[in-house]
Amino acid sequence: MEQETLHDGRIVRSEDPLNLEMPFSSLDQFITPTKSFYVRTHFPIPAIDKDEWWLHVEGEVEKPFEINYEELLKLESVTIPVTLECAGNNRNFLEPKVKGVQWGLGAVGTAEWTGVPLAILLDRAEVKPEAREVILEGADEGVLEEPKRPPGIVKFARSIPLLKARTDVLLAYQMNGNDLPPEHGFPLRAIVPGWYAMASIKWLQGVIVTDRPFTGYYQTMDYAFWKRREEIAELVPLTDMQVKAEIAQPVEGETVPSDSNVRVHGAAWTSDGEITKVEVSTNGGASWNEASLIGKAVSNAWRLWDFEWHTPSKPGKQTLIASATDSHGRSQPVERDPDRGTYMINQLLPITVEVR
Repeated sequence: MEQETLHDGRIVRSEDPLNLEMPFSSLDQFITPTKSFYVRTHFPIPAIDKDEWWLHVEGEVEKPFEINYEELLKLESVTIPVTLECAGNNRNFLEPKVKGVQWGLGAVGTAEWTGVPLAILLDRAEVKPEAREVILEGADEGVLEEPKRPPGIVKFARSIPLLKARTDVLLAYQMNGNDLPPEHGFPLRAIVPGWYAMASIKWLQGVIVTDRPFTGYYQTMDYAFWKRREEIAELVPLTDMQVKAEIAQPVEGETVPSDSNVRVHGAAWTSDGEITKVEVSTNGGASWNEASLIGKAVSNAWRLWDFEWHTPSKPGKQTLIASATDSHGRSQPVERDPDRGTYMINQLLPITVEVR
């Protein structure tokens, strides 16, 4: 196994732009420490002076306005735990290899986010009746190297339906009780619960209400997948995280003692629901046992789980698999859906260990 470069204990997937992964084997608590939380950037991290920063709320509204950092902090705030997962998490497991950041298991984490519900700002702006979507625009920008790209500089932006924007989207200025670090979107970022993290725009500077579907680069050309409607395939934006369980320990290739009790543990998550069951197979899927769920269920936050495995007395290789089911009855597919391209990777991920 090749040696991975570490940055403050995180795996470096790229330095420019900065992409850091939490070693998933270090998972040991519900809230991911900020210093361990994965980092995903597309462009250089913007240097923003909070005293000169403004958030613009505009578009299909009766009363467009700007608000600064100091004013924002005076508004009603909430604190919620939310799991964020990069849409390309687990890409390293795809065969054959595909383009994109080669994430293993750790482009995911759960933090406590404090901020202002987006609904408060939308109410203040008085959204027009014909409004359909809310575009969130970050300050991060750059020139894309992809062949199919718009000319010049592109800003990172995504849209969400107005109903979702009003329901639970948070504009967060704190992460785990402290100001957002620069790499996590200081001074303000969106948190879109239950959606892949590309929607949780960092370095937020624009909230633009629109009466038509947004067709920006990161809504259509990237962070989109093919969805079939009978014989027709349509390119649609990524939204909801898919139900998934991952094994934190043991890790791939680890040696475990024979005829002993070994704790198999990890986390499972889903979108707009709760994890109701995690099952573990220690024999490559031939049989399954129910794992214990740890703590209480929190919507749009992961659930930790563990399973006490009594290892075989005979040495040899064993294949461990975890599978999650949620409160909507959704469970993980065995095989990869090729229409999903390089995203939404939630098929079962076997781990091989050596019993000795």
